[in-house]
This record gives sequence, C-alpha cells and structure tokens, in this order.
Amino acid sequence: MTTTVLSVASEAYPLVKTGGLADVVGALPAALAIHDVAVTTLIPGYPALADTLWQGRSGEQARVVHVYDDLLGVEARLLAGEIAGHPLLVLDAPDLFARVGGLYGDRGGKDWPDNWRRFAALGRAGADLASGAIPGYAFDIAHAHDWQAAMTAAYLRYAPGPGVAAKSVVTIHNIAFQGRFDASVFADLGLPAGAFALDGVEYYGGVGFLKAGLEAADAIATVSPTYAQEIRHGEYGMGLEGLIATRADRVRGIVNGIDPAVWDPATDAALPVRYTARILAKRRINKRAVETRFGLDTGDGPIFTVISRLTWQKGMDVLADCLDLLVALGGRLALLGSGDAELEAAFLAAADRHPGRIGVIIGYDEPLSHLLQGGADAILVPSRFEPCGLTQLYGLAYGCVPVVARTGGLADTIIDANAAALGAGVATGIQFGDVTPDSLGLALRRAVDLYDSPSVWSGLQRQGMKADFSWRRSGRLYADLYSGLIEA
Repeated sequence: MTTTVLSVASEAYPLVKTGGLADVVGALPAALAIHDVAVTTLIPGYPALADTLWQGRSGEQARVVHVYDDLLGVEARLLAGEIAGHPLLVLDAPDLFARVGGLYGDRGGKDWPDNWRRFAALGRAGADLASGAIPGYAFDIAHAHDWQAAMTAAYLRYAPGPGVAAKSVVTIHNIAFQGRFDASVFADLGLPAGAFALDGVEYYGGVGFLKAGLEAADAIATVSPTYAQEIRHGEYGMGLEGLIATRADRVRGIVNGIDPAVWDPATDAALPVRYTARILAKRRINKRAVETRFGLDTGDGPIFTVISRLTWQKGMDVLADCLDLLVALGGRLALLGSGDAELEAAFLAAADRHPGRIGVIIGYDEPLSHLLQGGADAILVPSRFEPCGLTQLYGLAYGCVPVVARTGGLADTIIDANAAALGAGVATGIQFGDVTPDSLGLALRRAVDLYDSPSVWSGLQRQGMKADFSWRRSGRLYADLYSGLIEA
C-alpha cells in the first residue's frame, strides 16, 4: 500500500531556494517514489512562484483547492500545481508572502517582523491538510522541515482538524535556527491555553516554533547520524539539547542525498566540458573556465573553492586568516558566497592583496556553483558545525576533493586520506579537527602535498566519484521511518 506524505517546508528547489534545505525538499518526492511513498509538497506562495504556478504555459489559472476567509488573520488560498512531476500545494496568502525582499527578511537582511504569523500560517495549513480539515486531502505522515514548518506538528497535537491526524515527523536541518518569538504572539496562534507550557510551545518565556514541533512530533530526524548525537550536548544543541536527550528514542540521523538528475558531471549543462571518472583529464578545460571567470592566473597549481554562506558557523573567519598561507603554498581560491559584511570585506581585501591568486564573487549563482564543482580541484568546508552539508557531496560527485572539518555530516560522508585509508584505496578527502588557523593550515598543506602526487590525487577523485550519495539509501531509511510510525 502506498504511503502518503505531506512535506511542509519554506522552500523547495527548483521553485525557490536560499540553501540546501530547498535541495532536500525538492529531491524527496522522487527519492521516495521508488519506495512506494507518494509525497505532496506544501510551500508558501512567494512572488518568485508567480510565473510558474499562477499561470500555466497556456495561460490558465492555477487550480484553487481551498479558500481561507481567516487564516491567522489573513485571507488565503491553497493552490494545486506540480514540482518536477509530483504534487505541489502552495499557500497563496499575499498579505504574508507577496513581498519584495528575501524569503525571511527584507532587502537589508532584517527579519520580517511578522515571521511568526507567516510560518504559523504555513503550519496551520499543513495541519489542516493532514487532519481532515480540507476536503479531498488525507495523509499518513506530515513531514515538517525546520522551524518554519515545525508548527505543523504542534497544530496536529493541540488543534487538529476533524479527521484522523497524520503521524508527524520534524526534520532538523540546522538546530541553530529555531524561530523564537515573544510570548505576546501566542494569543494569535489559535492554540488552546494549555499549549503554552514547558512541554508545549513555551520556550524561555516566549514561543519557540522548532521547540514546539520537537515536543509534538512522533519522530525527529536530523540530517546525519553524527549530528543526531552532537545535538544532545550543549556545544551543539543550542539550548535544545535537554529536549533532544529526553526524546532520544525518537531521534534518527539520516544523511541527505543529492539528486543525480541535477548533479552529474557527465550530463551537467552548466559545465563547458562534461566528464566521468574515466576521463578526468577533461576537467582541465573546466578549470580554465574557473580561472577566467574569477580572474585567476592560469597555472597547474590547485584551485580551492568555497561555495558557502560567509558566516561564523561555516568557519569563514578561520579561512580568512589562512588565505595568505594558501597562496604561499601555491594554491589559488575561487569563492562564491555572501553573508556577514565583515567577512565579505575580508575576502575582498584578500583578493586585492593577491590579484590573480584569489577571486571572489559575492552572491549566489546556481550554474556557477556547478562550474566550480566541475573545475576546481578541492572544496573547502571548514564548518564549526554542519548538520549534513551538501557541497562536500557535490564535490565527491564531481571529483572536487573535499577538505572538511570533522563534524556532523562532514564526518559521516568523507573518509580522511590518512596512510591507512590511502593504502586501502578508500580515502575520499581530507578531514581536520579543531576549526583553528593552525588546524586548517595543516589541512591545506596536506591537500597541496597530495595534489603534488598526481596518481594519489586522481585516486582520491575517482574514489569520491564512486561513492553513492544519491537518495537511494536515504530514501529507504525515510520510508522505513514512515512505515514504523504507521505500524505503531
């Protein structure tokens, strides 16, 4: 029997994306379909979706499946569409989502002051769909992603619709982002008074969306086994470690996959030249394209790349301190990212100090990120914590050797090129411990030394490209999680 799942999230590739969450949400329907799981995705109706959803190719209007006269104080509709051939529902609430700016904040980067209402409305709609409040819809599982969707589980617990409520799963993609708001918003959430409690939505005197979802969920998933263990401790739990520890029997760590239909160097249209592990020499043409795009000197030395948010979590401050060393070792850097103004300035200043050796593009460009994976020699991921990480998985698939901190999903997905692993032919990258300039500096030296031995380096590339980080295995684990909840 087919399991039906409502996947609730704030973004989904290819419709709208700010980070890896969108890639995961966009890939899940196809990943689970082969396991007899039918996924319907629910996302907000941002302006970016207008051309692809509100009007079809022949000009027809999107199908309205439900109308809200009052959804947490605003008028709204649910519209039906498709995402990569799978069912899609869009919460069309112009008062909440039709705005100029980002998904979560204005053009200046400041959070929208009513984010609590925006994403509570998403959760309310998710719970309505998953508990019989909307005719024609019923689901076995409601799967909510991160704090923006976590209230789905809370509404299913405290204020479900008239039908049989679906079992709920909340996936933590990054526990650092929790959706914490003032207690004053509780009165407008449409929850019973008893929900404002220690084991409910109350969190340090206010309202915590992620916390509420984790308390209410029938199961909790994280995006790697190591991260599932890390967040039980104060260093990584960000204040929720006690809750995670008490619900440890409900926590599962399932590594994210990548979509081979999108990330495959043999078919990637964003690459000047496509290639496989058997014809790695063709990557040189892509490397020349990276040099041109980032204004780097042409040469045979290694090009390191960074494709990342420029934040403390990502260890970008430590990398900035190592750039002079990277250049002194004969390396070059091509960086694509944006984030903290001070870090952006630090990388731009390094590019000015080392013209032709460091190239920086502030912003994000999806095709360019593919070129970097297909043309750079190594990708740097020096994160202080990393729930799963996707860029290192893309690096493996493209023969762009990952150099990563030993944390979270990075520790779970990269095999360090130590002597034993190299001797056994299983190494896929370089790991390092403490995220400090000294530790990262040693990793850079190791990378350059390995690169200077072409047969060893190509062995790392080919071994990484052999690794299977498609959704095949991860999809099976999610399907097993769902079936276990249904059987229970």
